[in-house]
Amino acid sequence: MTNEQPIPNLGIFHAGDIVHLRDRKGRRYRLRLEPGKTYHMHVGFVAHDDVIGKPDGSYVATSGGHRLLAIRPTLLEAVLEMPRESQVIYPKDLAAILMHGDIYPGAKVVEVGLGSGATSATILRAIGPRGSLTTYEVREEIVGKAKRNIAELAPDHGNHTVVLCDAYESGIRERGVDRILTDVPEPWRLVDSAAEALRPGGILLFYLPTVLQVHQAGMALTLDRRFQLVEHVEVLERPWHIADRSARPEHRMVAHTGFITTARRCEPSVANAARP
Repeated sequence: MTNEQPIPNLGIFHAGDIVHLRDRKGRRYRLRLEPGKTYHMHVGFVAHDDVIGKPDGSYVATSGGHRLLAIRPTLLEAVLEMPRESQVIYPKDLAAILMHGDIYPGAKVVEVGLGSGATSATILRAIGPRGSLTTYEVREEIVGKAKRNIAELAPDHGNHTVVLCDAYESGIRERGVDRILTDVPEPWRLVDSAAEALRPGGILLFYLPTVLQVHQAGMALTLDRRFQLVEHVEVLERPWHIADRSARPEHRMVAHTGFITTARRCEPSVANAARP
């Protein structure tokens, strides 16, 4: 006998699941499945009970006879649609953060800046139950909504701790940390405490919107003897339209949203010590 809970079959829709209904024009209708309820739209209504129990990717009919594709939303779609108090980091940057920050299963991660919880949820899904995430946040009023967003995107988040304090003043208190990520305006103020918190070889990552912030952060990292391999990247995403007689870029693209700066915690460098 064990106390383990059965793993839900994600290929089948259950009561409480978030579902997207897509029409033939690609429009999305978001609903949380509740037995006995109906969802109304301009093409008729859909009974939730007609969706519950169906496989992910099934078609359902509205009362008006229109067929809609019922699909479980991806993390990308959920992040863009989540309720928020502040701007979320865009999905293209979240993906790059996981790669450039080398976020892996079992990692011990510290995050500075909770925001709407999108980054926290993305990290939790990457580190899995064997990892841990500690998030520093100074604004008490945003924590409740962010936690609800995280619970929806990463249901198994018992390994997440939110510390309500000003990380600029308190510093990062953890030790032996594998990765530190920040989404705050002045991350250069955290360089010293981050160096103390990271294990040898650990990665520090800043997410910043402007190049002036990137420059100041880069100088702080370069002048600190404990950080090496400082790199800065900007991620641009260009979708394409493909049809029978056409292959061209879409008229709109997600261009600049932010910069990602990374650095590795290393043995103190003698060369950096001599720089002004």
